[in-house]
Amino acid sequence: MADTPSPFRLGQTLTDLLDSVSYRRVDLSEQFDPVYRLRYDAYRREDFIELNSQRVAGDKFDETPNAYCYGVYIEDQLVSSIRFHHATPECRHSPSRSIYPEMLDAWLDDGKTILDPSRFTADHEASLALPGLPFLTTRITIMASDYFGVNYCMATVRPEHGAFYKRVFRFEPMGDIRYYEGLKFPVQAYVADVPKWLPDVYARYPFFRATEEERELLFGEEGKYTLGRFIKASSREAQRQAGDPID
Repeated sequence: MADTPSPFRLGQTLTDLLDSVSYRRVDLSEQFDPVYRLRYDAYRREDFIELNSQRVAGDKFDETPNAYCYGVYIEDQLVSSIRFHHATPECRHSPSRSIYPEMLDAWLDDGKTILDPSRFTADHEASLALPGLPFLTTRITIMASDYFGVNYCMATVRPEHGAFYKRVFRFEPMGDIRYYEGLKFPVQAYVADVPKWLPDVYARYPFFRATEEERELLFGEEGKYTLGRFIKASSREAQRQAGDPID
């Protein structure tokens, strides 16, 4: 990933861009949702998955009760997507747990909760035109970590992407390099202690902020009734409410 601009300049740019961003929660039972096609195209572009006639990419973790998946749209155009699992001691489904079971089970056995993002994919042209696209997409992870009040947030990513998560989000590498079933590239876990981490993230990158209404529409009970609905990003209003300088 490219070098990161200064937090202040980046914040101004992305706050402006977020005025045009909407998020859409995906109904994971819809096999041909555009997000599945976006995943397929992104993985096939680098030969990370095998060809299939339907040109969609899904896995068994799309079918679990604690899975949440979102498309990111700019002016109604799908530009990226991300999925996460909210893992709890009672509901442990998690892609990262399938790779690092000893680490995640120890936390879950101790009563901890985990946000486990995965399947971060982007439209190729959009990724070239929008260097800030990773921030627009991972904002969902920040919002969800805050909303669910989890203990840990993970990024189980390709080793070459680890430096971005360590530099920008201050995630710490944990565990050795391993492989995820069905993908051809190696991954490594990076982890943040959320109660310590979130205040620092908001202080450095206030555009990650969201109003309570946006978080509720995306993640709460209300969100079950807004599948497929475009939810406007509320970053500018949330920064105003927090008293952050945005102009």
